[in-house]
Amino acid sequence: MVSDIFQAYHLAGVKLKNRILRSATHEGLGDEKGFPLPQLAKKYVSLAKGGVGAIITGEMIVQGNGGSSYYGDLKIDRDESIESYRKLVDAVHAYQTPIFAQLTHCGRQTRSKVTGQKPVAPSAIRDKHYNEEIPKELSEAEIEEIIGNFVAAIIRARAAGFDGVQLHAAHGYLLSQFLSPYMNRRVDKWGGSLENRFRIIQEIFGRATAMVGDYPIIIKINAYDGRKNGMRLEEAVKIARMLQNCGCAAIEISCGIREDNFLTMKNASNPVEAVFHYSFKCQNIPIFLKPILKRSLQKRFAPTPPVRLYNVSAAQTIKAAVSVPVIVVGGIRALGEIEDIITNHKADLVSLSRPFILEPTLVKKFKNGTQTEAKCISCCHCALGIEEGPLRCYFGRLSSDQQAVRSQTTQRPLTTTH
Repeated sequence: MVSDIFQAYHLAGVKLKNRILRSATHEGLGDEKGFPLPQLAKKYVSLAKGGVGAIITGEMIVQGNGGSSYYGDLKIDRDESIESYRKLVDAVHAYQTPIFAQLTHCGRQTRSKVTGQKPVAPSAIRDKHYNEEIPKELSEAEIEEIIGNFVAAIIRARAAGFDGVQLHAAHGYLLSQFLSPYMNRRVDKWGGSLENRFRIIQEIFGRATAMVGDYPIIIKINAYDGRKNGMRLEEAVKIARMLQNCGCAAIEISCGIREDNFLTMKNASNPVEAVFHYSFKCQNIPIFLKPILKRSLQKRFAPTPPVRLYNVSAAQTIKAAVSVPVIVVGGIRALGEIEDIITNHKADLVSLSRPFILEPTLVKKFKNGTQTEAKCISCCHCALGIEEGPLRCYFGRLSSDQQAVRSQTTQRPLTTTH
């Protein structure tokens, strides 16, 4: 029933307003210290007013060398940040909306030119997306330090008033790198068997629980990726069971790593013009090489179906294997799709990212019956624009290719949220 979607849902003692969540989305609204700018509170308040069941923040970096290559990182790597995050949480709580802090270390998916520090990873394997430098293989002492910093960040999040935290173990970031046999080639106790690759997450849960008790810790994992010898659903099911045994409060199901191009967030049209304009990899290409590269990128970034509901089947399989709540993200755009997922027990909750960039009031529209489908056309320009500016809908900001794309769409408005 549609009404079930909009009823309150209790997650590890936290009362969610409904079953539609804002999935973690990098906003680019951190100041020079990585603390939230006032604009971030305004963005979250607009989501809270718009009816989301709960908000999962954009990634918050737990350690100095774990930063991303995006504009305006958030950081929760020192106690000094607690007060600014408390103000953010209070602004959201004023609208009876829970908010979870997503905790992240980017591992090899970053650049020293941006962070000022050499990227690190479970194994010294060059990232094919960044392909600028080979990351440093983490020593055991450094792994222990990272575990300690995740635990410290969880303690800070609780002190700031967040209703819980989400560990980012998807999309090729550091915890995902440890889980993946493609990215983790270690032969010590942190690599090899699934149990060893899972160890860092098990340690974070165990040590954090000893410090914060039953404070809700949820997680985001990949069900699969596009790499040879990478993550596959069969292992993801085993990981979900291991997470349940660790006391994980909920599991969000996603897919893909940066090397997979737009597998993580499927593109419905070819974003090659936006890639040329925004991507750091295309900034200094000689003019005479651009036509050749453009042809290559047209093929590389061609849409790969399905562009809708591409994680639902995996989420349903994982849900059947565990008793903890399962959240699914990825290409969910219509109220009817959400109703099918919830009523047919394919997942317990759904989370959306890109649609809320354009329409922070989307849940309210669904509930009021004024709209049954999001206006987002999955162009993925938002995922490219955040390399150099804050989060917003970037569709229509480039002239030539945009007009061609728009002629193939339903002429939806190009309004943005800032």
